[in-house]
Amino acid sequence: MPGGWTTDDGRRTTNSQRLTTDNPQPRGIAGAGGGVRRGFRRNRQTSPLASPMLIDTPAGLSDVVERLRGEARVAVDTEFVWERTFYPRLGLVQLGTASGETFLVDPLALDLAPLGRLMADPNVQKVLHDAGQDLTILRRATGVVAENILDTRLASGFAGLSSTLSLRRVLVETVGVSLAKTESRSDWLRRPLSDAQIAYAHDDVRYLVPAAEELLRRIETAGRLAWLAEELAVLDVPDMTGESDPDEAYARLKGQGRLHPKERAVLKRLAAWREHEARVRDQPRGHVVSDDALVAVAQRKVQDASGAERAGVPKRHIAAVIEAVKTGLNDEPIRVAELPPEDETLGARVDLLFAFVKGRGVADGVDPALVANRADIVALAADRAPSPETHDILAGWRGAFVGADLVRLLRGEIRLRLDPERGLPIVEEA
Repeated sequence: MPGGWTTDDGRRTTNSQRLTTDNPQPRGIAGAGGGVRRGFRRNRQTSPLASPMLIDTPAGLSDVVERLRGEARVAVDTEFVWERTFYPRLGLVQLGTASGETFLVDPLALDLAPLGRLMADPNVQKVLHDAGQDLTILRRATGVVAENILDTRLASGFAGLSSTLSLRRVLVETVGVSLAKTESRSDWLRRPLSDAQIAYAHDDVRYLVPAAEELLRRIETAGRLAWLAEELAVLDVPDMTGESDPDEAYARLKGQGRLHPKERAVLKRLAAWREHEARVRDQPRGHVVSDDALVAVAQRKVQDASGAERAGVPKRHIAAVIEAVKTGLNDEPIRVAELPPEDETLGARVDLLFAFVKGRGVADGVDPALVANRADIVALAADRAPSPETHDILAGWRGAFVGADLVRLLRGEIRLRLDPERGLPIVEEA
């Protein structure tokens, strides 16, 4: 099991280290007000309600990173603006400890590479909520793949809560704190930050470690820590936070499923070209060429300027689009595996299996949404010889939790009935 999984705080430093005001001028990350501190000073006691420390110097960042590497767990969050660019513009990184101490790091003033030492440290558990996007942004900013991640959204799903809860709802459910949603759509690239922005950023991390530890306590009581570790392991895989493969971009486009195989091959080339162009220009994909235009060009196999323009391709990209179409027409056709249509027989099996998964999840405090979605159940119900190699729901913790019984249900070895006391479907021997 990765480091940092125990709920005690034995690794935390006892020599409290603080940042204090040494530059009251209203420039940079914060103005003259705001109740914030700058600089670095040792041997000062902290309070869970202390104001955040603002980090906008290389020395300050280096000191904070080394101080936090002595913690068992560190809360991490980001604030960014993502409107007219391909890549999100990082505006702030928040770090927090179990005691409520927080640090606000200014990426507009700093090279964040030193932060990578903390993110990649396997001995410090980084606590994030809905971690995927934050980890992708921080990987780009620091140049490292984070290790030892605890995602409180996923953890909630193993602790008797929904795995889709917002951070604010998780805090209410775990530590009884209710936060306002005051600055969720704020301009985090503006300097100086307002008092309201600083307070919002401070709140986003100061309760996160205690919330995580409460979730872990509940999960440990339920005997599910190994399951959570298995689910979180995917966040340590480099491919999860790196750049997506441009050759897979076509599969995410609405309308590609209705194309013929040769048209889909053309769309693959078009989408890969657009992905590369959007990254180089740092523009949203739709600002290069819209999804609808790409699908229309692929469907019509457009090879002339007037046809491309009618489909909605901007003039500056027509030549490149036509070249992608010609290349795609020489590629192998792309056929996609389709789920079988849900006839009444299959539909009945799917409903039965889904009722079992939901009933067991509710009864045992594991969010059914973490276990499987409808597509997973349809694929399983349609397979005459299901195996863990072809169905995730039969492998790992999911296999232990519901997989074996799902197969037995399909074979008629057990049956489903309603427990009148709990009002939930349960299985019994046939």
